[in-house]
Amino acid sequence: MTVLSVERIRLGATAVDKLDAIRQAGELLVSSGCVKAGYVDGMLAREETMSTYLGNGVAIPHGAYDNKGQILQTGISVLQLPQGVEWEDGEKAYLIIGIAASSDEHVGVLSSLAEVIEDEDTTQLLINTTNPQVILTHLSAEAVEG
Repeated sequence: MTVLSVERIRLGATAVDKLDAIRQAGELLVSSGCVKAGYVDGMLAREETMSTYLGNGVAIPHGAYDNKGQILQTGISVLQLPQGVEWEDGEKAYLIIGIAASSDEHVGVLSSLAEVIEDEDTTQLLINTTNPQVILTHLSAEAVEG
């Protein structure tokens, strides 16, 4: 199973605010068959109760436990916002990584992503690349092993 594919990566995007960014990341999951449309509402609701901003310019919006029935297959989407979007307390997010994972896969995907983005140089590379293959290489190899 491919957790990340080129069809779920959008480079050079813009978003008016974090809710727009979450919708766009969610739509990549919907259009590629990972989730039903209602999952995006779950991602937005989750953000209202708990911020998904990890730091280092990265946010990982995902649905709540109640939304797991809307997940068709595990997958992640990547929305790259070179200009960033304010996420919380003046922090800007440049990489929005939408996550749809069922059961325990969720934990593995999250921990793998956290390891990748802890490296500031790698994060900057992913924020500034114009080649989706760079994102695919850095995130899928790690995420699939997780």
